[in-house]
Amino acid sequence: MRFVSTRGQSPAVSLSAAIAAGLAPDGGLYVPEQLPAPRQWVATPSLAQTAAQVLAPFFDGDPLADALPAICAEAFDFPVPLRALPRRGDHVLELFHGPTAAFKDVGARFLAATLARLRSGASTPLTIVVATSGDTGAAVAAAFHRQLGLRVVVLYPDGRVSPRQAHQLGCFGDNIQAFRVAGSFDDCQALVKQALGDAALQAAVPLSSANSISLGRLLPQMSYYAHAALQHQQAGRAALNLVIPTGNLGNAMAAILARAIGLPIGRIALATNANDVLPRYFAGADYHPAHSVATTANAMDVGAPSNFERLRWLFNGDDAALRQAFTAEAVDDVAIRATIASAHAGSGDVFCPHTATAVTVLNALRARGSKGDWAVVATAHPAKFESVVEPLIGETVAVPPALDALLHRPAHAEPLAADYAAFRAVLQAGLPSPERR
Repeated sequence: MRFVSTRGQSPAVSLSAAIAAGLAPDGGLYVPEQLPAPRQWVATPSLAQTAAQVLAPFFDGDPLADALPAICAEAFDFPVPLRALPRRGDHVLELFHGPTAAFKDVGARFLAATLARLRSGASTPLTIVVATSGDTGAAVAAAFHRQLGLRVVVLYPDGRVSPRQAHQLGCFGDNIQAFRVAGSFDDCQALVKQALGDAALQAAVPLSSANSISLGRLLPQMSYYAHAALQHQQAGRAALNLVIPTGNLGNAMAAILARAIGLPIGRIALATNANDVLPRYFAGADYHPAHSVATTANAMDVGAPSNFERLRWLFNGDDAALRQAFTAEAVDDVAIRATIASAHAGSGDVFCPHTATAVTVLNALRARGSKGDWAVVATAHPAKFESVVEPLIGETVAVPPALDALLHRPAHAEPLAADYAAFRAVLQAGLPSPERR
């Protein structure tokens, strides 16, 4: 299989080359030249086995094809349970049981295992640049920490992530550098894209991405949707419908691709916070990126979702067909907080703010008469957002052991202006000396 740019101005490359590059030379996002034909998929006991099965067609003919089962076994060593909720037909797909308590662990660990093999024996270090609205950076930092020949530079919007998220981002050191940017997530993302497109910089400092613009992050995220849907089907149930909290659109894009290659996934509804670029588009307005606004569900504070370019590619630019295929609804902070409080009061369930946006949308769908089996996608553990969640439920949220260990490490992040010249200088400077770390 070969991979091409969404903008059509770059040559086709192998999956390994696409993963190593992150962004296509023409500034587009890599996509399969042709999607694998839908087929009959088989339920397997583990996420790693399901991942190896689903990803195999994308690795067809790639130098890493033979290593794929080992990569999946290394990356996916934690559960992703589909748990029933009290209302009949409602479920929650828990994706927060990895080392940093967020769904981003899935893609980050797969990407790290892949790049470690691709870079084995390389004489020049590869710098991974990543913009984060909260969870991506910590997952990438944990996955790449102390990996030989790999350096990670994390950018996050200063004051726009939760305190525990900020601590995670700055607690690794060694080959991980964290920078708190005076701006929004969209500013951070723009800096990363500009660096990846800077040919002169790339010649001196090889760069790649770990955001969901990277196929190495995006494709493995299909695995947990495939695993849940196949297990659900094996139990004799109808196709599983999904409500997905959505910011940069990577998590939803993975589900959309999984459905496109024949996994038993039904309807897909997108849930956003007050950053409503996607809901406005799906309601019929032109697509217009906007400046993001800060919300309670901060990891979804995105005004220019990168993966919209891939979504339009999948539908050949046919906006009418795209709008027919999905729904998207915005949820404001008042509703997010009300859902967190009512879910705990009613059934004892505790949701993070991002998961609560999806629960709110599912409640609205049910109120409008939606039938069938639905799964809300739980993207992060509520303990990462204790300052929001605990006052609403009136009790302390237990911290998972892996997250607790990170929170007890010292943390530090350098300030950085939302300025490309300043960011370029950071990348050219390399890692600080040990005494500064």
